[in-house]
Amino acid sequence: MFGEFALLLLMSAAAGAASLWLRQPVLIAYIVIGIVAGPAVLGLVRAQDQIDLLAQVGVAVLLFLVGLKLDLQHVRHVGPVALATGLGQLAFTVVIGFLIILALGKDWLEALYVAVALTFSSTIIIVKLLSDKRELDSLHGRIAVGFLIVQDLAVVIAMMIMSALRGDGGGSLLALGGSLALRIGVAAAALYVLMRYLLPRIVERIARSQELLLIFAIAWGTSLAALGDWAGFSKEAGAFLAGFSLASTHYRDAINARLTGIRDFLLLFFFIDLGAKLDFSTLGGELWSGLALSLFVLVGNPLIVMAIMGYMGYRKRTGFLCGLTVAQISEFSIIFIAMGIALGHVDQGALALTTLVGLVTISLSTYMILYSHPLYERLSPWFGVFERRRPFRELAVGTERQASGKTDVIVLGLGRYGSHLARGLRATGLQVLGVEFDPEVARELRREGLPVRFGDSTASEILEGLPLGEARWVVSTLPDMASNRDLLRGLRELHFDGNVAVVARDDASDAMLRGLRVRTILQPMRDAVDRAVETLTRIINGKEDTR
Repeated sequence: MFGEFALLLLMSAAAGAASLWLRQPVLIAYIVIGIVAGPAVLGLVRAQDQIDLLAQVGVAVLLFLVGLKLDLQHVRHVGPVALATGLGQLAFTVVIGFLIILALGKDWLEALYVAVALTFSSTIIIVKLLSDKRELDSLHGRIAVGFLIVQDLAVVIAMMIMSALRGDGGGSLLALGGSLALRIGVAAAALYVLMRYLLPRIVERIARSQELLLIFAIAWGTSLAALGDWAGFSKEAGAFLAGFSLASTHYRDAINARLTGIRDFLLLFFFIDLGAKLDFSTLGGELWSGLALSLFVLVGNPLIVMAIMGYMGYRKRTGFLCGLTVAQISEFSIIFIAMGIALGHVDQGALALTTLVGLVTISLSTYMILYSHPLYERLSPWFGVFERRRPFRELAVGTERQASGKTDVIVLGLGRYGSHLARGLRATGLQVLGVEFDPEVARELRREGLPVRFGDSTASEILEGLPLGEARWVVSTLPDMASNRDLLRGLRELHFDGNVAVVARDDASDAMLRGLRVRTILQPMRDAVDRAVETLTRIINGKEDTR
């Protein structure tokens, strides 16, 4: 059995390396390993009970960490846009998905389960992709993270409601609702007492030992998961509440940092177990249904988000970039269906259908998000219907009056690095003009007195309106190379004869910019290290006073 585990881990590591090369999330590789190692192909998985137990603990740790990140302060600051978009997308996807699944010949309970599963997007995958693209702090990144929080809450509520149906289902809807409300009330009261009076003191004492803090976190999460299962909430809901009960403590980040690696390790067994249990005859029977629902998720979900955000006054570009983040289903979708099987509500066919949709949508949506900007440039002429004539939420920033004057440097992109760069250049006495697409960032910098033009830095109409004739330098801090290529092409077409500096985030970007004949390339990390070495050398040699 030990050798079997070692072989599974080795195969998973190799498959994970291949998935990184293909720029795919590793969970797809783990499901494939489960299929290959399972009875359908090689038949290597024989320790089913042990793998299933590790899988259950992995799911509990995952939900514990979701609850741990859901601080009450974050819930209060989700914002009306994220809340409206999240709830609107959930409602439309459930209703339309339910009707499509019924049309595919499924019974109503399976259609309801799968339709609910189609609404969940993977927080882990989306945050990772946006972070890699340095778009987590952008306007669409903040909105997307906001409605992912709404989805995470919806997952737990859906699990609690479905778990309440675990009996014979013969009770009345009123009795069912009353029973669920009573249990939620008791759980809420118990959590309040624990969070208010007991847990902060307990955790403060335990945190003196980091090893003990880790053991306590896992023990607390699995214990409440078991208690939640006994109380009729489901293990997943119990684990979520365990994490939520610690979310307001000062040790939340320390627990999260230590548990993340354990979560990833244990979830490996969940996906291996899932792949090993897939019945290929069932999977083949769901092929056309899976493709139809995959098309709905890949196309329908983004269109729903675009329609909601367009109605709320956002531009079609913002709506499109936010919409791509819901163009896949998540690990929670599969966990939700697996819970339905354990409760006896649905069969293996629903799991096969959902897994097939997950494999297709996660694979394709990853590339859609990675290449979102070029994709938008190709499709934007078709998206006019998703934008008001006056997109007031963003247009208000673009129409604010600004003082005009001499411009020495134009900084395109005012994220963390760009805004600090613009402030620093202005502090030296240079006249700086910023260009930023995020209306909140533009408004904040204007309050500081920095002139900012609102708009897409690569759009021809924005470039034409800039004072390129008097500017000596144009500095681009745009995160993706496709936008920088478009910018350089636009500057050449407008016959800009000043100097251009572009920020490169890595060596590959640096090489690409050199190929585009950019003379001044800024590498934030490299430049910071060079400055640190220079400063430390002066201090070490006694040429600079450290006091």
